[in-house]
Amino acid sequence: MRTTSNARRVPVAKPAFLALSCVGAFASGAAFAADGPNPAAADDTSAQDREDVLVTGQREMTPKQVATPVNTPKSIVVLPKEVIEQTGSASLADALRTVPGITFGAAEGGNPIGDRPFIRGFDSQGSTFVDGVRDLAAQTREVFAVEEIQVVRGSDSTLGGRGGAGGSINIISKLPTDRTFVTASASYGTADYKRATIDANYKLTDTIAFRIEGMWHDQDVAGRDAIWQRRWGVAPSITLGLGTDTRMTLSYYHLTSHELPDSGIPYFYTIGNAPGTGIVYSAPLVGKGTTIGGTTGVVDRSTFYGLKSRDFRDADTDQITIRAEHDFGTLTLRNTSRFSHNTQAYIYTQPDDQQGNVFGTSATPPATGSAAALRGDLVTGGYVWRRANTRYGYTDNITNQTDLYGSFDTGSIKHSISIGAELSWEKARRGTFVTRGYLNSTGTEILSTGSTVGPRCNTATVSRYYCTSLFNPNPNDPWVNYASDTSTVGAPIVKTLPIEETQNDAETRSLYAFDSITLLPSLILNLGARYDHFKSTVTPGQPMAATRTYQLSRTDDLFNWQAGLVFKPTPETSLYASYATAATPPNSLLGEGSETNALGTPTSDAAYNTALAVLNSLKIEKTRSYELGAKANLMGGRLSLNAAAFQTDTDNARVTGPNNTVEFLGKRRIRGVEVNASGQILPGWTIFGGYTHLDPKIVDGGFTALAVAGAAAGTVALVPSVNTGKQATQTARDSFTMWTTVEPVKGFSIGGGAFYTSRVFGGYSDNRSAALTNGVITVTPATKVLYRTIPGYWRFDARASYRFSRQVELSVNVQNLTDKTYFNQAYTAHYASIAPGRSAFGTLTVKY
Repeated sequence: MRTTSNARRVPVAKPAFLALSCVGAFASGAAFAADGPNPAAADDTSAQDREDVLVTGQREMTPKQVATPVNTPKSIVVLPKEVIEQTGSASLADALRTVPGITFGAAEGGNPIGDRPFIRGFDSQGSTFVDGVRDLAAQTREVFAVEEIQVVRGSDSTLGGRGGAGGSINIISKLPTDRTFVTASASYGTADYKRATIDANYKLTDTIAFRIEGMWHDQDVAGRDAIWQRRWGVAPSITLGLGTDTRMTLSYYHLTSHELPDSGIPYFYTIGNAPGTGIVYSAPLVGKGTTIGGTTGVVDRSTFYGLKSRDFRDADTDQITIRAEHDFGTLTLRNTSRFSHNTQAYIYTQPDDQQGNVFGTSATPPATGSAAALRGDLVTGGYVWRRANTRYGYTDNITNQTDLYGSFDTGSIKHSISIGAELSWEKARRGTFVTRGYLNSTGTEILSTGSTVGPRCNTATVSRYYCTSLFNPNPNDPWVNYASDTSTVGAPIVKTLPIEETQNDAETRSLYAFDSITLLPSLILNLGARYDHFKSTVTPGQPMAATRTYQLSRTDDLFNWQAGLVFKPTPETSLYASYATAATPPNSLLGEGSETNALGTPTSDAAYNTALAVLNSLKIEKTRSYELGAKANLMGGRLSLNAAAFQTDTDNARVTGPNNTVEFLGKRRIRGVEVNASGQILPGWTIFGGYTHLDPKIVDGGFTALAVAGAAAGTVALVPSVNTGKQATQTARDSFTMWTTVEPVKGFSIGGGAFYTSRVFGGYSDNRSAALTNGVITVTPATKVLYRTIPGYWRFDARASYRFSRQVELSVNVQNLTDKTYFNQAYTAHYASIAPGRSAFGTLTVKY
């Protein structure tokens, strides 16, 4: 996750203005840095916008950022490295929990494990960038080489291209600077937490600097049984021409991760066994529970349903970036080229898979002598099926961006502009782990996990450890992979054949332009437009018996734009109104995430013809954002306050139409308000956080096809989707975060964080049914609607540190101070991810 140096020759500015670190369209708020007045208040020009640079870190804004935060008509948050370090964050997910309005979705059956942030109710997994370059592959990202994280909220395809319906995340890398320093830290704590990092920058000559970051991390997970994580990374970079008009930087980033992935806790009910009528909430069971058969037990927060003998996750990330740039007076020409290669392989347990084993499907065992009794079916509840989700694959990306940016005047009107072009090629290829030679009913090779047995749990599957106890699972069970669910012969776990692997390819050609136009000292017009030519191709994996492959391809032309008007009552305050669009074309994630608008994966002539018909009808999902806001830099620029009210509308969502065909009539609407504060309240007292309230609604979820009892096979009745009118999934209505640090005496500081997230829903279902009676199809209304959900929660963290000298500091972090049991990710069905328990670790930091 890194790129090249942003170092450039700049005039020296006063510390507080530099600390504010303008990041324009990607930034908001003051950084946690030195005190001092803000010279921008005296003369707020676009040229100064462009030169707001953190000199102590030699980091400037990206080319598309054409205005300071206070002059940018967008809701944006910058998470500085100081907050990342103070909160003890070690991953992107850790860091983003400090930003209100962001929730995380759990991995799905077809969704690879990795970061899956939701911004304003929209999945932003495919809208994550590193130094402005898309970082598509499914990853669990680290922060050891991260300078700051910029979160853009609202439709922003103009900035980044396809996707970005709810916003995007831009990760800024640590790169060479113009001074020599070394910072090293070592941490140790509970749950066998161990972490070491180093950040060394060497100024080799007046114009050459070299920087390297390194990290080693090893831990168990507090409050969770058996789970562990290990990783290491290194990120060297070198800049030539530092401080001159012509500069070149070469950088490399590598991260290797190994872990036992967490299975989470299954939801307690399915729509088929949920008790009662009306709305029934189905949450994961933690604590005491009673099954339908009357068995009572306790599910501890540490309960792990996976298998140490089977489950694993290995991932590698490699990125090479070359950036060259030259200043032509007030304009700069920059070219950035990046190659990235990401690999991931895993087998992880997805508990229960909606089979009804947890709560049970019958209060009594099967009747003696029945087929179910002879099989030993376990139907009274208290069991969990250990479904195995498997995947291996890689993602390659080559991107080249050319940007011309800077400032100039046309008469009395000032312009801060950026124009550019982007070319990118992406390829994602994936397969699964299988038992060679065994095909299930759909012609797919799978692991032997009981997936061909119905119901999933009986005495035989329990004896093979395919199913385990709800209340007392054993992750050390000696699971064996057999040649099939009924075979007694062991078989190796191997990868699918090359012909069985699915490949996605994409090519993007883009042009974009931005202009921040200062019409008057108090009036700024912000404009942006982008055109993308996006071609996507999928080559589905074929069964072993297939003799040829199929291919589906589609090309979309995307045009997006944004416009905003900023009124400045004073140089350090602004009121703004803005409009922006986003476009998500079919197959935009290339199989690297959960995507409802995929091209299809046919494996036969008939399936190909069907997929081709759907392909020709696919539409681009379009999103529009409207926003009103206010911003202010107070106390000489040391404190930033922002507030916004907004609405985001999405059209053309892919759903089932009234004729049981794929149609693009789905709609979502997200309304909300948010406030943010960051910076210094008083000398020695800093804050970072805010509050977000959302009204996330599925306006039109399309239709659901019900199988008709008593009718010919394939006969369906179309009814409005249960999702229509419901709260958008994976999205919290209310979220609050606040991190604050106080230095009561010189050298000693104490800090803490409070984080709140309201209830989140994973998915919905109901029990409507249809039957054919006397030639008439009758739909029986639902008597209950199941809401799969995780409850809201408060979490508190604390930190204390003592600085012995300018070179040595000792700190102690306590995370989840009250040992709160809560869930941080909700899956559509099946399960939810449980958060770690209380942990503590100390960190010794040495600088010179």
